[in-house]
Amino acid sequence: MMMMGSRMLRVLVVVGVLLVCRTVVASGARATSLDDDRDGATALEPSSNRQHDGYSTAVAMSPLAFGALDTVQTGHTRHFSVSASVVPQEPVLIMFGVKSSSIFTLSPTNVTLTNETQSALVAITGHHRGQSDVAVTVMSVDPRFDNITVPKLSGRVVASRALLTINKVIGWVYFVAWSVSFYPQVIENYRRKSVVGLNFDFLGLNLTGFLGYMFFNLGLFYVQSIKDQYEHKHPGSTNPVQPNDVFFSIHAVVLTIVTIAQCFVYERGGQRVSKICIVLLTGAWLFAIISVGLAAGGIISWLQFLNFFSYIKLGVTLIKYIPQAYMNYRRKSTEGWSIGNVLLDFTGGSFSILQMFLQSWNNNDWSVFFGDPTKFGLGLFSVLFDILFMLQHYVFYRSSSGHSVQYYSILEQ
Repeated sequence: MMMMGSRMLRVLVVVGVLLVCRTVVASGARATSLDDDRDGATALEPSSNRQHDGYSTAVAMSPLAFGALDTVQTGHTRHFSVSASVVPQEPVLIMFGVKSSSIFTLSPTNVTLTNETQSALVAITGHHRGQSDVAVTVMSVDPRFDNITVPKLSGRVVASRALLTINKVIGWVYFVAWSVSFYPQVIENYRRKSVVGLNFDFLGLNLTGFLGYMFFNLGLFYVQSIKDQYEHKHPGSTNPVQPNDVFFSIHAVVLTIVTIAQCFVYERGGQRVSKICIVLLTGAWLFAIISVGLAAGGIISWLQFLNFFSYIKLGVTLIKYIPQAYMNYRRKSTEGWSIGNVLLDFTGGSFSILQMFLQSWNNNDWSVFFGDPTKFGLGLFSVLFDILFMLQHYVFYRSSSGHSVQYYSILEQ
């Protein structure tokens, strides 16, 4: 049994690391391929065809194609191409209207495509940080081009293109740190064949929180109607949920379930989930179920419903570490609570907050803090509690080997 358990744990760790690496490599490959296309492209992208990484190469199902680039820097000029995928039989007039010309301007504001000139270049010059939509009007007596539906284009101006690369690196760092942070606790439980010292209230709250975060990410990333609601509520803003957010939340749920499963197998010293924690968890899920009914009945939007899930995650983050910190205090020891988990979580939280500030400043778009409050709250409160756990481990209870305390509940003493 021990050999089987060892093999299963090794397989689990290897699979998790491979998944993390695969996601990072895929993100890097996507970023590299996009960087290669930037020099001859534009800071404009079709809004309705906007990908989650901010890129699109052409307007789908249209005889017109627009080059694509994610950003242009303030004070700089880039060019994008407009071309006809079929030879125009009559001149095609394309007119551009920038909603916020203080952010960027286009020159010329209209181009004409003919059977001899089937493409044209348009210059986009960045003036101030921000994002603006561009309305496109197409006129031609050629029936293939006349009154065609062209999605709005969106242009973005940033203070520094170098910060885009820096933010990508930071994103990979916190993504890997947070994803790997679940493994030290699993490994420590396996080596000790015990979960004594690991608070069960923390695990229960953690699972509920990450389930809420997972549902929020899946809905805002995959469900088009919810994405449309978000864009309507935050016009001109980018989707705050990225592919690595989706992977992280799913991965977190799986590893938390694995850790909970260990509690049924290894020595636990009489530990159990406290009654008050059961009440809190029951209340959270009743709130979620009622919210589903309200959304299904049209009383609230599905975006509001997902925001409720993000609030559950945020609320859980506010309190989930308290039982563990209290248990460490009563035992005067952090034995059984992995410091590796704490250090990796601290790294992830710190870099997550740093990335959000740099991204918001670079884009002059602070909606990321309000559009995805869970992401900011997750980083901030995790960092604060990680500092407390590091003080407990390295300063307060450094010389303590732990006590065989069976069970502690901060709210039931």
